[in-house]
This record gives sequence, C-alpha cells and structure tokens, in this order.
Amino acid sequence: MDSTETLPPFSKVSSSALSFLNDNLANAQGLARASNFATELDAHCRDLDRSLTELNRALESKLFAYASFSDRSNSLFSHVNVKLTDLASATRSPSSVADGSRKADHILGEELPALAKEVARLETVRAYAETALKLDGLVGDIEDAVSSTMNKNMRKHSSTKNSEDMRLLAIKRLKQAEDVLTSVTKTRPQWSHLVAAVDHRVDRALAILRPQAIVDHRALLTSLGWPPPLSGLTSSIPDMKTSSEVPNPLFTIQGDLKHQYCENFIALCCLQELQRRRKSRQLEGHNREVALHQPLWAIEELVNPISVACQRHFSKWIDKPEFIFTLVYKITRDYVDSMDELLQPLVDEAMLVGYSCREEWISAMVTTLFTYLAKEVFPVYVGQLDEESITGIQSQARVSWLHLVDLMISFDKRIKSLVAQSGILLSLQEDGNSQKISSLSVFCDRPDWLDLWGEIELADALDKLKHETDNERNWRMKVQGAALLFGTEDYKSPAVSSAFLRRLSSVVDRCRSLPTISSRSRFLRLAGAPIIHKFLDCLLMKCQEAEGLTALTDDDALIKVANSVNAAHYFESVLKEWCEDVFFLEMGSCQDDQIGASLVDNNVTDGPTEGSVSAIFDEEIKKFEEFRMEWVEKLSVVVLRGCDARCREYMKNRRQWQEKNEEGWTVSKTLVGALDYMQGKMSVIQESLNDVDFVGVWRSLAAAMDRLLYNGILMSNAKFNNDGVERLGCDMEVLFGVFGAWCLRPEGFFPKLNEGLKLMKMEEKQLQGSVVGGETWIKENRMRHLRVFEVEKIVRNRVFTS
Repeated sequence: MDSTETLPPFSKVSSSALSFLNDNLANAQGLARASNFATELDAHCRDLDRSLTELNRALESKLFAYASFSDRSNSLFSHVNVKLTDLASATRSPSSVADGSRKADHILGEELPALAKEVARLETVRAYAETALKLDGLVGDIEDAVSSTMNKNMRKHSSTKNSEDMRLLAIKRLKQAEDVLTSVTKTRPQWSHLVAAVDHRVDRALAILRPQAIVDHRALLTSLGWPPPLSGLTSSIPDMKTSSEVPNPLFTIQGDLKHQYCENFIALCCLQELQRRRKSRQLEGHNREVALHQPLWAIEELVNPISVACQRHFSKWIDKPEFIFTLVYKITRDYVDSMDELLQPLVDEAMLVGYSCREEWISAMVTTLFTYLAKEVFPVYVGQLDEESITGIQSQARVSWLHLVDLMISFDKRIKSLVAQSGILLSLQEDGNSQKISSLSVFCDRPDWLDLWGEIELADALDKLKHETDNERNWRMKVQGAALLFGTEDYKSPAVSSAFLRRLSSVVDRCRSLPTISSRSRFLRLAGAPIIHKFLDCLLMKCQEAEGLTALTDDDALIKVANSVNAAHYFESVLKEWCEDVFFLEMGSCQDDQIGASLVDNNVTDGPTEGSVSAIFDEEIKKFEEFRMEWVEKLSVVVLRGCDARCREYMKNRRQWQEKNEEGWTVSKTLVGALDYMQGKMSVIQESLNDVDFVGVWRSLAAAMDRLLYNGILMSNAKFNNDGVERLGCDMEVLFGVFGAWCLRPEGFFPKLNEGLKLMKMEEKQLQGSVVGGETWIKENRMRHLRVFEVEKIVRNRVFTS
C-alpha cells in the first residue's frame, strides 16, 4: 500500500499514460506481471535518459562550435566595420589635412587591400566548405545507392524494380556530382585535392556499379533469347538462295520485358555518357579524342555472345574463308535494321552524343571478324609462307593469301554499302572511323603482314608482266586510244607501257581499300613503286641494247630508242595525272611527314621544304624526266655526229670563202651530203618519236649545229670577201630551211650563226665603229649572243675589195 501512496493524483495523469495502463493492466494476468513490466519500463527509461544525455552533449558541442565560429565571424566583421568607419571619418574630417591624407593613403594603400584579401579568403573558405559538404552528400548518396544495389542483388528474392531504381538514383547523383566537379575544375582549379578525393571515391563506386549493370544486362539478354540461333544461317551459307529467316529477338519482345530491357539499356548508356564526361574533364589539355570514343557498351554486349557462337563455326572453315565472310556479313545485315529502329532512340534518350547504333553494330561485327583473322587465319598462312621459303617448294600459300585479301576487299565494299544506307558515310572518311569498319585493319595493327602482302602482290604482278615484256610485239604495237585519253597529245607509246599501267592500277585499287593513309602509302611504296622501277629498267635495257649494237647509227636502233622514250613519256604523263588526285597527295604528305620525322631523329635539318606539296610518285616522275632528257639528248648527238663527219671537209675548206661564185650556184656541194643525212635521220626520228620529245631533239640539234658551224667557220680565221659572205649566207639559208619544217623562224635557233652573218653583211664604215665602240656598239646593233672579242675576230677576217 506504500507504493500506491507515491502515485500521482488521477487528475494529473495524462490521457496517453492512462490508455497505456488500461491496455497493459486491464486484467489479472496483467497485474500478475506488473513487477516485471515495471522493471522493463525502468530499463527503457534509463536507455532513453542515456540517449538524451548524449544528444544534449552533441548539441552542446555543436552550439559551442557554432558560437566559436560566430564569435570569430563577428570579430572579423566588427574589424571590417571599424576599418570602414575609420576610412569614412578620414575622408570626411576637414581638420589635419596632411595627417588625414597620410592616413587615407595608408588605409587605401595597405589596410584596404589587406581587408579585401581577408574578405576574399573568408568567401573562399565558405565556398569551399559548401562545395565540400555538397559533394560529400552526393558521394554518400552514391555509395549508399551502390551498396543497396549490391545487397539487393545478393538476396534471392530481391525486387528487380527496386534494384533498377537504386541504380538510376546512383546515376542521377553521379551526374550531379560530375556537374559540380566540372564547375570546380573550370572556376577553382586550385582545389585539385578536393577533386582528386571525390574522383577516388566515385571511381570506387563506378568500379562496382558498371560491372553489376553489365551483369544484369547480360542476364536480361539471356532471358530475351539472345544470341539468336545461328544454325539456320550456317546451313544456308553454300547456297544463299535457300536461306531461312531467323526471327530477331529484339523485335519480338513485348510488354514488361521490353520495358525492362529498354530501361536497362538506357541505364548502361547513361553510365557510358557519364564515364565519357569524366574522361573529358580529366584529360583536359591532352589528346582527348584518342581515349574518349569507346565502343558502345550495350552494343558490345549484343555482339560478344554472337562472336563466341560464330567462332565455333569459323574453326571449321579455315580452308574456306569465304564462308566466314558470308556468315559475318549476313548476321550484320540481318540485324542492322533493329539497331536503327529500336536501339538508336534509346541512345538518343540517354543523350549519348556522337554514337550511331548502326555504325557501332557494324564496327563491332567487323572487329570480331578481323580479330579472328588476326589470331587464327593469318598465322596459318604466314607459317605456310615461312615453310615455303625454307624448303624452296612452291605451294598454294601465296595464292591463298591473295584470295583471302580479295575476300576482305569485297567484304569491306559490302560493309560500306550497309553504312551508306544510313547516310553517315561522310563521318567515316576519317582514318579512325574508317578503320573500325574495315577488315583490312588487321594490316594496320601488323605492319609486318602489310610488308608481306606487298611482297606477294609485287611478285604476282612481276610474274604476270614477264610474259608481256618478253613479247617483242608489245614493243612494236602502239597503245590504242592514248590521244583520246590525254587530249591532242599522241605519245606513240608501245603496248607494253599499257600492260605495266594496268598492273600498277590494280595495285593502286587494292591499296585504296586500306583504311589509313599511312598503310596505303607504305603498301604502295612496297608493291607499286617497284613496278615503276621495273618498267624504267626495261626501257633503259632496250636503249642500252640498241646503243651497244650499232651506236644508234642504224634506223632500227633509233626507232627502238624513240619507242622507249615514248613509253617513258606516256607513263610519266599518266603518273602526273594520277598525282593531281587528293588520294595520292595525301599519301605523299604522309610520306613527307615520316621522312621529316626520321630526319629530325637523326639530327638532319635539310628535310622537305616548308609549304611544299608532293605526291607519292614524285621521285619516279623525276626519274622518267631524267631518262627522257638523257636519251633525247643522245638522239640529237647521234645526228650531230653524222653531220659533223659529213661536213668536216666543208668547214676545212677556208679558200672557198674568197673564191668567186659560179654562175647558177645555190649551195656548197660539200654541205649537201650533211644536210641530206640530217634530214633523213630526223625524218625517221620524227616518224617514231612523240611530238613533245621530238621538239627537244631538233632544238638540241639546232643549238649543237649552231656551235659547230660557228666555231668551225666564223671562228676559224678564214677570210671572207663579198662572194664568200654571199656563199655562206646561201648555205645557211638552206640549213635554216631544213629546220623550217618544224618552226616558223628557224634562224632564231641559230643565234651565233645568224648574228655572225649579220655582222659580215655590214658595210665597211659601219664595221669600223665596232672596234672603237666595243660593247656599246654591240648593244646598239642588237647583238645579244656575240662578245667583244668574237666581234673583233669576225671583223678582222672580213675582206673588202674595191
């Protein structure tokens, strides 16, 4: 009864307490356990008191920290107010102008900047604290969401929807955190430690989130029935007309499963876009494009299981690679439409910029193909070639290699047509993108295989050209239609030049299929340039054989040399026309860059001149030009040699220039034979040689004849009277008439003879002024090719009779 006396009056007990007592002590059983119930209440109250005490302590600590921070802030702001008040009073006080001025200068010069600096520091501390707290909260939410996602995935009966919601929440917080980090990087670059700390925690979260998202995506694809069965495709490869249609699982999914797949696909794309943004920020100032563009993760997950399924079939077709290419192309073509219609809108919704599902699907399938070729097919062929080189026994290895390359080129053309159907072909012109959709990319990764292909291609071309070069008929027949191809020019080229051009054109066409400029340039230097050198060697050999047999005195020898010059000129003109194309200019610039880099590495400064634009065959074109110039000069020298031998008596007979001319005389008989020989040889050369190079022959011959006759007659100390001058003038008119068949004013190509005759035809009084006038007299009489001592010598040899 003593205990009841301690109870408070009934009126003072709260309604909630009365309700609690009525619920627990309403019957005899409740009263029986009242003592135990009281003990439990006491323990619970003690726990509550202890929690309240701890909360009071924490609150007291927080309030004390806040009061301390507030006191410091108040002190600083009070200090600022005092300084501002002093500044205002100093500027308003009319007394002590000098002291006030000094004080104002002190305040404005020292105290005010220090005050502004302190205020800015406080603002920076405040901004740093706010940013750090915001980032800490976001990263905490990310870690909680990732942890929750992992825990739910570990449970057997977890809700897929809840797990997906937590993943979406984590992605949302990741984007918010990235926005803050991007802003901090741009506006507060000095906070690098804060950014690094947050990046470290975010990277740990992503290291868990992305693999789990991919695992979920793979499980979802398996439930959809992906990859589709390949049995229907492989059974129909030998005869594509009987191919059976395999349903596309991406088009057949419906309802909640389709919604779940789309949500999962978007989440994976969002994660990739977030990763791309983070890399872009972290690689600022570096070559970001190399690392930013990665294959689309969601498309990779579609291709990987297909790749595994395909390789089981590929292993059976090592000896029949055409089946491999057919299967890969058919899978790529059959499912490419679903990428455009179903998945591309999801990528756009995820705001993943710069990605085309069609392009990513095609490039992933092509990557599967050339990866298999690089690992399984090419090593087998290389081993066969090595064995062939060791044993010396001819095998089918080279034929198999070229057949495989043909299949790759054909496959790449069909793949490009698939890409072109989406209208994005222009975006694939760059080396990086075109490499993704080309099976020939295997040669970009393995330059040694590219070199091997070039050697095989060259050997095949030279084997086929050997028969063409050995056939003498090809050296006599002319190329048909050359004048139509190159305007009015007819190069009179033999048919063998056309055969070499066809082979070179074939190598160039195969080179066009390579995806990078550097690989094209390398291949063309390996397989194309040696064909040109071989052709030039054949031409040189033909010319040397003709020269060695008859020293080019025979008409047949002249014709052989003329044919070789024609072939060189025709080939050179074709190469020049090709090299005006951007395709060849790009390879030439790439080659110049490589040469320049090697020169820099070797500390050589005389590299390609800055601003020069060259093509890949510039060196070969220059060699053809040198070959033509050399043998055109030799043709003119041969004719000159014959003329020199036949007009030697004519030049030695000095007495004829003082003899009286016979009646009816027209030309010196000793000169007629030389002119007849010249005209005969030049007719043969004109008939055989192309018009452009023939101009070089007769001009070179005219210049040589001018020197020969001028030195042999006018500079030979022979005396000339009036009849001799008339005789020489008539002879030269006949000589000029021979060259008049090829130009309108032939005397212009005999400058020394022409001016020497002009000098000798002058009157005696006029010539007397030449001795006194010297160079002035020569200029006044418009003689540009004779020097003073030559004029004096000719004038001394001129004899005037009364």
